[in-house]
Amino acid sequence: MTCERSVIASIVFLGLGLGLILGYCHESTISFSAAHPASAATLQFVIYTNGWPAMVGLAATVVGILLLFAALAFAVLAQILPRDRAQQENAPLPKDADFGV
Repeated sequence: MTCERSVIASIVFLGLGLGLILGYCHESTISFSAAHPASAATLQFVIYTNGWPAMVGLAATVVGILLLFAALAFAVLAQILPRDRAQQENAPLPKDADFGV
């Protein structure tokens, strides 16, 4: 699997998981309070999702996060490892290449 396919798959799984969790939530609250000392500021998310959307959504989100880390590893390895010599030798020449004739 290449880096590009891993990123696409991770976006699909993250969207599916978060869409299920947020699409089937009920009685949810979001609160924020700012205070002068920054340590007293709070941000709270309360999301209630019951049943299969909660289980499938969590599983799909975890798979999406793992695929995103795999895509990062593939991208780093692609930059570090040398390219295949056979692939470089069999690459087509540009149309305006000088053959030294």
